[in-house]
Amino acid sequence: MGQWTRFAILTGSLLLGGHRARAQANLNPAELKTIPAVSGYEQRLAAEIAHQLEKYSPKRDNLGDVYVTVGSGEPHRLIVTAIDEPGYVVSEITADGYLRVQRLPQSVPNPVFDALNFAQPVWIVSRSGKKISGVFAGLSVHLAPGRLNAPKMNYPDELYVDIGAKNAEEVRAAGVDLLDPIVLQRSGTPIGERGEAGPAVEDRLDIQTLGQLLTEMKDSEAKGTTTIAFVAQQWTGGRGLNRILTEIHPDEMLYVGRIRMEKAADGKTNQTEPEPGAGAVLGSPATASEAGKNFAAELKALANQGGIHAQVVTAAPPRIASYGKSAAFPERFAELSVPTLWPVTPAEYAALSDVDQLQKLLEAYLEIQKPSGGMGGGLGGGGVDGGGGLPIRWLTEAYGASGHEGAVREQVTRLLPEWAQKRVTTDRAGNLILQLGDGKKDEKTPRMAIVAHMDEIGYEVRKVEDDGRLQVAVLGGGYSQYFLGHVMLVHKKDGSHVGGLLELPEGWDKPGFEWPSGSKAMDEPARVYLGTRTKEETEKLGIAAGNFVTIPKEYRPLVGTRANARSFDDRVGCAALVEAVRAIGPDLPGRDVIFVWSTEEEVGLKGAATFAEQAAKEGRVPDFVFAVDTFVSSDSPLESKRFADAKLGDGFVVRAVDNSNIVPLPYVDRVVALAKENGIPVQYGVTGGGNDGSVFPRYGSVDVALGWPLRYSHSPAEVIDTKDLEALAKIVAVLAKKW
Repeated sequence: MGQWTRFAILTGSLLLGGHRARAQANLNPAELKTIPAVSGYEQRLAAEIAHQLEKYSPKRDNLGDVYVTVGSGEPHRLIVTAIDEPGYVVSEITADGYLRVQRLPQSVPNPVFDALNFAQPVWIVSRSGKKISGVFAGLSVHLAPGRLNAPKMNYPDELYVDIGAKNAEEVRAAGVDLLDPIVLQRSGTPIGERGEAGPAVEDRLDIQTLGQLLTEMKDSEAKGTTTIAFVAQQWTGGRGLNRILTEIHPDEMLYVGRIRMEKAADGKTNQTEPEPGAGAVLGSPATASEAGKNFAAELKALANQGGIHAQVVTAAPPRIASYGKSAAFPERFAELSVPTLWPVTPAEYAALSDVDQLQKLLEAYLEIQKPSGGMGGGLGGGGVDGGGGLPIRWLTEAYGASGHEGAVREQVTRLLPEWAQKRVTTDRAGNLILQLGDGKKDEKTPRMAIVAHMDEIGYEVRKVEDDGRLQVAVLGGGYSQYFLGHVMLVHKKDGSHVGGLLELPEGWDKPGFEWPSGSKAMDEPARVYLGTRTKEETEKLGIAAGNFVTIPKEYRPLVGTRANARSFDDRVGCAALVEAVRAIGPDLPGRDVIFVWSTEEEVGLKGAATFAEQAAKEGRVPDFVFAVDTFVSSDSPLESKRFADAKLGDGFVVRAVDNSNIVPLPYVDRVVALAKENGIPVQYGVTGGGNDGSVFPRYGSVDVALGWPLRYSHSPAEVIDTKDLEALAKIVAVLAKKW
């Protein structure tokens, strides 16, 4: 079953299984959420909206607006929402295959907009409409201690898109060209019980709401004409809205979309920001005419009569910027919205209960006699379909933060050949262990351990707070902006998960905000929001202290043999060991080799340390330990090439020097010689970070660390070349047989 097929099926089941059954809307919510619509480049979304509303005979203009008119006579009502979102377009294709970008709108939507895009998966939309996977480059935390004046990752000058191409020709062969729009990938993750979050969530919910409204217009008893419009380029000056107002001259207008609360000259407001769960938000300008004030009052009265929660605020009208005279709003004008948290970020959140209230108010306004009863359930996400070849896809898509590696251990075991599955054991630290060979050690056949770690970075729930939020502690290290302000998954003990949001730091939306930086930034206290308001509500979701938390992830093929996924560190190492075991087979006479898939490497090499200590007690200390882990590479436009300059696609790497170990040069040269003898591409060099093998030398072992080049370590944007994984698996098998 394909990715989007599975997504659509899950979406349908959730919609039918929500709190209230909802009438089938013409606008498919799953499709709406996955079509990018950068301001000025909304054509594909506009075409899809027009297609799905085909039976209502929609009109389209050459700016990208889509609108449907129902009824006749006066008054002429306009209900309008925007369809565009902030994003980027390709502004340059570099000779080495990276994309440079220009932001649209050109003024930044908020202080963290660019910063939250670094090291995130993106879609580039080609002229043909194809969505091409890529990632924004980001710094690798392991290389930070070796840098002076590193980029701050907060401005488009430092944004590069990596689609896995090696040069400009490969970029164009993939279908990418200048001016192609770029947005963050999104999957419509439900938050808590009835919330949604992700890029442009409010905009898509507004589109869905107006689409649902159209299906109910046959039951409207309102006199006159109603135009429902989906307008383009709101973020770049309200150009679509300006066009619609010029075209139809409505008597009254409801703008359904983002509300900007009016502020004083000093930028402050004495109004309380509406919070999710409070219902719809009804906005009217302070400068509204008497007719405008009456219109807002009528809407509030409708809400009161229908038991609809609607909070009134003083709001600035939607922005229209024009070099000429702009179209005027009708005197009877008001705004409707739903409260959001962290607007215009990857963590933008809205509660579906508020969308229900918004829709009910619109239905009351249009005198619809058979209201739908609300939006129903949320949207679900889907996995990706499996693939053949190396087991890296399956391993990266298994979740297992440090101390919670059970699912990864099961996946490793499942991927091993049947004979190996019968031999594996698990020790008290949770390490998965496979002994090969007859154990007859002599001076020519050293005892060896080959180790790769199963865990990934994440967080762990320490406490459910009284207000329903989760207090979490970090498991591992990285740049906090890769995680704060993004959708998370809270993994429960039964193996299921609940969507949440890792909250942004205090002051994130204030001018001059600077992102906390440095390798210890993730150690600061963090909280996960679930859309709940009490400890009891959160506990009813099945969440408790001890659960672990991660960023959602997916294996994404890029151009050629390259791929993106979070937790390549160290699932590539795990996959290489699995492939080596397959290649070696059950018989390894005259050798003593033990394979270890270890736990809790990211929080202090704990699993490897337990294994080493036990081996010493039993008198079975390995002579050599081959720690198979990431070679964090500076093969990136953001990194210094002074060190760690191993190229993706040029082979596995002997990790000769890192922060925890120095491999004696004779052994570096010996691995290189074995690789060349067997036709395996090899590199060697210096990088940062530590490796599992470094806990063994105290007992007399030699740590010979191996790896593969990885871009953007400890981030959702990690990129590998699968040719390096193949080389790594081959050298592990050779070492087991010939070292």
